[in-house]
Amino acid sequence: MKVEVDCAACLLSRAVAEINEATANPALRFRAVNEIVKLLAREFKPTAVPAFLGTSRDRLIKRLTGNPDPYKRSKRIGNETALRLLPYAQKLVDEGYTQQDRFKRACLCAIVGNTMELDIPGHKYTSSTMRRDFREAAKDLVVDDVEKAYGLAKNAKSVLYLADNAGEIVFDTLLVRQLKNMGLTVTFAVKGAPVLNDATWDDVKFSGMDEIADTVVTTGTDAVGLAINEVSSEFLKAYESAELVFAKGMGYAETLTEYALKKSHFLMFRTKCSPVANYFCVARGKNVAKMMP
Repeated sequence: MKVEVDCAACLLSRAVAEINEATANPALRFRAVNEIVKLLAREFKPTAVPAFLGTSRDRLIKRLTGNPDPYKRSKRIGNETALRLLPYAQKLVDEGYTQQDRFKRACLCAIVGNTMELDIPGHKYTSSTMRRDFREAAKDLVVDDVEKAYGLAKNAKSVLYLADNAGEIVFDTLLVRQLKNMGLTVTFAVKGAPVLNDATWDDVKFSGMDEIADTVVTTGTDAVGLAINEVSSEFLKAYESAELVFAKGMGYAETLTEYALKKSHFLMFRTKCSPVANYFCVARGKNVAKMMP
């Protein structure tokens, strides 16, 4: 997926928000904003991929401010919020009468978890809005390849699950449990170092995912989405050996669409911005469960 003109405003807005989280030093803040503007002036062009620009932006902010994890506090709060909501989501999944129904409900809960993204202009979430989104998840599902994903999963032995955000990872446990119940070997992947509010090993431990998935790996990098040229050999082996890939969030949606995929990838995310919504030909604020290619 390539950038739209609107991406420029979002990239800069998120940069300012992250800089303010990263440092309270006014001089550092001004310097960082100036450097971000220069970065966008150099690299923002029609052929750019928004997630890759986001990676460059975040690395620059971390380097200039000396803060390796600007969203550390926000990720902790997100995890705690998700943990409080987990029983509500678990009940929704448990109300499914069949394995396939429980699988779909878990997919929907995982997608609603993807609303837990920070500093996207025009996008906010609270515990109350998330409860509403859980209730309306099926109605908001405008791209529905869940049945196709279920069929592929039933006939597969292994799946690689690419996580997105802290907080969201708590709801991913619901779907990973369903995949395990279906007999799949699940490898769960988080980022190798902090980027935005993406999940890392700390969030794996908080959510208990290390006790649910068969294996947990990291991408070996702090890139937004999938930067296949940067990942660790451990991750690359997991990616190439998995029969099926489940990928959460807009970052993976923006980057996986740039590759010639050789196996089925199940994208699950909430359209939290217009450019991503436009690319997938849906409205903003909707749920997408899309099988690619």
